[in-house]
Amino acid sequence: MANHRFPPVTFAGAGPGSASHLTMGVYQALQTADVVIHDRLVGVEVLDLIPAKVRRIDVGKTGFGPSTAQAVINATLVEQAQSGGRVVRLKGGDCGIFGRLDEEIEALEAAGLAYTILPGLTAASVAAAAIGQSLTRRGRNASLRIVTGHDMAGFADHDWRGIAVSGEVTAIYMGKKSARFVQGRLMMHGAAPDTPATIVENVSRPDQRVVSATLDTLAQAVRLIDGPAVILYGLAPRHAAPALSQLKEAQA
Repeated sequence: MANHRFPPVTFAGAGPGSASHLTMGVYQALQTADVVIHDRLVGVEVLDLIPAKVRRIDVGKTGFGPSTAQAVINATLVEQAQSGGRVVRLKGGDCGIFGRLDEEIEALEAAGLAYTILPGLTAASVAAAAIGQSLTRRGRNASLRIVTGHDMAGFADHDWRGIAVSGEVTAIYMGKKSARFVQGRLMMHGAAPDTPATIVENVSRPDQRVVSATLDTLAQAVRLIDGPAVILYGLAPRHAAPALSQLKEAQA
């Protein structure tokens, strides 16, 4: 049973970076917090909205680089919650998508601590808007996949045959290192080499960059990317869609 002597911990999604993509609920939670435990990918614009009196604890993780161990994050979360202050656990994007939310909830539950969840805008939604596309479209795709490029065991395996079907759309998170692996798996399962694949780097931030590619050029295109990025497989920037359509007709 949750210990009601302490305020519930608030898990909050910060969106992909820009303050304009922060929900009002998360903004209000930050204004009333005593401590904010935040990830590396939380945007500077969002961090700047945290009042100066609020204590900040950076528990950032870096893909294939220095990271705060999850056990340390869990322990910090429990310790701060038991101090009696209002704790906000601020995660980039939506806290329930590749955010290890369940592990942190389980740590709180094991300590008898309560929590609430405020979802945030995930990078796929904001990236699709940036290129003028919708993630689903009548007559094209009735479903959307959100997958990770790698997991704890290495490059992640998925339903490649399903992803490779023409017209399907998949958002690939943490896919820079695994781009060639993804490219190979999709081609093995019949994906057309000219299927569009758009890479959006630093989604919503001032240095956002859009790299338009195809499955055939995906592995080369990701080499242009330095920052965090999402790959929108099956989508081209709207201005590029007519050109890709004409290319397909010419090759037919």
